[in-house]
Amino acid sequence: MSSAMSNEIDIRIEGHAGRITLCRPEALNALSYAMCLAIEAALDAWASDAKVALIVIDAQGDRAFCAGGDIAQMHAHGMRGDYAFGHRFWFDEYRMNAKLFQFPKPVVSLMQGYTMGGGVGIGCHGSHRIVCETSKLALPECGIGLAPDVGSTLLLARAPGRLGEYLGTTGTRMGPGDAIHAGFADYYIPHADWPALIAALCASGDWEAVDRAAQTPPDSPLAAQQEAIDGFFGGDTIRDCVNLLRLSESDFAQGALAALKAGSPLAVACTLELVHRARLRDTIEHALEQEYRFSYRAMEHGDFLEGIRAAIIDKDKSPKWRHASLDDVAQTTVSGMLMPLGAAGWRMQAKGHVA
Repeated sequence: MSSAMSNEIDIRIEGHAGRITLCRPEALNALSYAMCLAIEAALDAWASDAKVALIVIDAQGDRAFCAGGDIAQMHAHGMRGDYAFGHRFWFDEYRMNAKLFQFPKPVVSLMQGYTMGGGVGIGCHGSHRIVCETSKLALPECGIGLAPDVGSTLLLARAPGRLGEYLGTTGTRMGPGDAIHAGFADYYIPHADWPALIAALCASGDWEAVDRAAQTPPDSPLAAQQEAIDGFFGGDTIRDCVNLLRLSESDFAQGALAALKAGSPLAVACTLELVHRARLRDTIEHALEQEYRFSYRAMEHGDFLEGIRAAIIDKDKSPKWRHASLDDVAQTTVSGMLMPLGAAGWRMQAKGHVA
């Protein structure tokens, strides 16, 4: 089976493996709406296909597995007042993320270079998640006025201690050792060994080939900072965390404060709440439903359009956020961004949703 979107994504069966390869290396394999739908169609077809023993997801190029969703596409629609495109993109993308998370067969993902945002939703919900020496994983959404989504708040909530709160609000990048420590990856396998591993998986359909190829991962700098992270990021609200950080003169505290200040105050405050909510229920459907509440409102009532303008349109890196600082975001405002959406809310069953 070969995808009609062969210029962006290559979907086929090789031996015993369903193969999904992202083919936009020049765009750091950013996910378009069509790519999300193509991946979902493959998952639907392969779930009950006896020829497919497992799925292998990889990407072309050395720089990135997938640096995120195609935010330029969303910005163009949003600036015309067309919020429905973003709503539909996120609604359908999240359903695909949930299907990956719940897929009944092994899913092997190989994440080189940048794996961020929407890339986490493709690469980090499988059963056999592989990183290498170049891997850099992050959830930098707050920097463009969005909150971590694609089910990532569940991964954040499951990370050791308060690591999830820290990674989600600061956008800190994880190397391979960090990604495994935080629960975003499972195996360290040098990039040079990947072609032989993929060939073995296709030939045999035996996912234990991944275990045999795995090597000892590098150390995790985050693990060494765990005590500090737990101490500073254990607050009920983002203001609690900020107040603790301000009282410290440590390099870690000052660096964390600077990272928090770089993001949209509204997005940062909502991210902390989303991680807390994901931890309470611990299901992918609940995490996605909560994330969608924020995403749905992010263009019209949040900082998403301004964040993208500053980052990739005008590239002035000087966003004018709705709130001057984290001190200015009331908890009632956070609650308002995360209120139920009623009939427009996210759910697994619907498809092609336009609100």
